[in-house]
Parts: sequence; C-alpha cells; structure tokens
Amino acid sequence: SSEPWRSPSPPRAPTAAAVSRDVVLYQNDRSRFFRLLGLFCTGQGLFWAYLAHFAFTSLRPKPGPGPDDPLRPRDDNGAGLGTGVGTAGALTVTAGYVLPLRWVSRLTLLRGGAAVTVDTPGPLGWGRRSLTVPLRDVSGRAHRNEVTATVPIKVRGRPFFFLLDKRGQLRHPRLFDVTVGAFRKL
Repeated sequence: SSEPWRSPSPPRAPTAAAVSRDVVLYQNDRSRFFRLLGLFCTGQGLFWAYLAHFAFTSLRPKPGPGPDDPLRPRDDNGAGLGTGVGTAGALTVTAGYVLPLRWVSRLTLLRGGAAVTVDTPGPLGWGRRSLTVPLRDVSGRAHRNEVTATVPIKVRGRPFFFLLDKRGQLRHPRLFDVTVGAFRKL
C-alpha cells in the first residue's frame, strides 16, 4: 500500500511504532510571506529607532528664563517619547523574529515513530530551523477539526506553541491524529 504506516496484517488502528520510514505528516511553504514579514518588521524597527534617536537628540527644551518658570518645558519630554517609540520598534522586530520560529512549515514523523521533526522558517523569515524531539514530548492542544485557522502543538521545554496553518497540506490525517495531534500531559 502507499501509506507507510499500514501493515499487511488485518486492519487495525495505526500506531507510531508501525512507521517503517520517515513520513511527512504536514507541509505548508509560506517562506515568501515570512521573508516579507521580516523585511517589514526590520524596516519598522529602523524607522522607530530613527524616531527614538530624533526624540532623544532634537526634542530638547529651549533655553528659557529659569527653572522655576511654569512655561518652561520639562527636561524629559524627548526622553519619554524616545523611550516609547524605541520600545515600539523593539517589540515589532521581536515579533518578526519570533513568529516565524513558531509557524510550522513541515512536520515529519521519523522512522520507527519515536520522534518527530518540526521545520520552521528562520528568524525574520530567512533560512530554516529544524527541531527533532521525542514524540512523547509533543502534544496536540486542540483537535484539527475543532479549530478554525491554526492547530496548536505544544512541545515540552518550549515556552510557546507551534502553529500549523489549516491551509497547509495534511498528508496523513489519521496518522497525524494518533501521533502528533494526540493530547498528552506534558
């Protein structure tokens, strides 16, 4: 048969141990989107950094009659604005760096069924990252039919969920459900 997890024996539920070769369970190539997102976030970071620099250096109070004059601007007006826009830029670049690392482009169940490889785009959408973990450390947090846009997958020791876009290609749905998509207490 064309499905590598099926055995010639009588029909039974597929198990992870029945996998005789590497099986790509899920695939979704959005590398172009994440590269564009990375460029956008980098551009935003540069813009906000320039604006923060301008606020710190150019928005200084003009010399006035004295420190007790109520019409004299406060000394920290440029610093407050600079800190705010600098923070906005840093958060934008951080989001562009982290989001691609959590968006799954390929999910492969390795031969023997004891481990899974999670492939994601690299930081800011450039390159690829690959993580191989034991299957016992992977848990599907919602069934794929219960969610509308993304399927969250939790990996032990990782602070955030990995996300599978439902527009991607799920090649072996039943095998996915009993392996990576199965709920496990981590």
